[in-house]
Amino acid sequence: MQAVLHHRISNQLAQRLRNISPAWLDLTIVEEAGEARPGALRHADVLLHVLHPVTAALMDSAPALRLIQKVGVGVDAIDRVAAAARGIRVTNMPGTNSRAVAEMTLSLMLAVLRRIVVLDKATREGRGWALSPDTLDLGGEISGRAVGLVGYGAIPRLLAPVLGALGARVIYHSRAPAAEAPEGWRSLGALLAESDIVSLHVPLTPDTRALIGAAALASMKPGAILINTSRGGLVDESALLDALGSGRLQGAGLDVHAAEPLHFSNPLLGLPNVVVTPHVAWLTPETWTRSWALAIENCARLRDGRDLLNQV
Repeated sequence: MQAVLHHRISNQLAQRLRNISPAWLDLTIVEEAGEARPGALRHADVLLHVLHPVTAALMDSAPALRLIQKVGVGVDAIDRVAAAARGIRVTNMPGTNSRAVAEMTLSLMLAVLRRIVVLDKATREGRGWALSPDTLDLGGEISGRAVGLVGYGAIPRLLAPVLGALGARVIYHSRAPAAEAPEGWRSLGALLAESDIVSLHVPLTPDTRALIGAAALASMKPGAILINTSRGGLVDESALLDALGSGRLQGAGLDVHAAEPLHFSNPLLGLPNVVVTPHVAWLTPETWTRSWALAIENCARLRDGRDLLNQV
């Protein structure tokens, strides 16, 4: 069976993945530099998809393709209509990256609140003790703040007890109250108005695109912080820029962006109250270990004609 991993990874990780792959799985790794190289997918049974869009044209270059295995959860970059028309199944990996994303979400909250990027830059330039005294007035602690989690899946459920242990008051919005925390549920409008920190944890769908637009941002608590480790399309980036530039929001921590990779000319990068990372919240060696075990299992199931895990 031939599988193509469409992602740029280190030589060390590539070797590790090959070492733990079974002998019957022939793995090819293709960097995400535009579409996969001509012919790279010609004989592939399985495409291991990470971030680069899987278009109808890409599928047409892979006539033997039977499975698109998403390495992660969100399948918004896969043309599922085109896949269905070609008889290609699509699966994902719920839970494999939850711990990594939860940790990065917490890291971004702390980085914005404690102004880590500003302090790091000033310290490296020898200006650490010469900073304006009001620099740290714009920061603070998680303790005592209301943290609103938009969505209450695996990642928010990991975050909630950690945030609680740090002294935060955790509230959340989901389609319905969770049995284990019904008192913490809020409507989206109420959550935005009440939260000092709003963190997004919902998939990108037609219903959630630009969920956080100008009206939502205007309804947020003055001085609040927005964290997004889900999908850039959830946020109207122009409206966010205005809210941050005007001081309506205190800051933002963004691992995902409306257009990726984030271009150096994006005006958000000129704001000192924004912390950005390049869509790597999920990306840890531990995530790869968990993900690869599931990918191999689904490849074996495909080979043997058994039901696939987590078919979308």
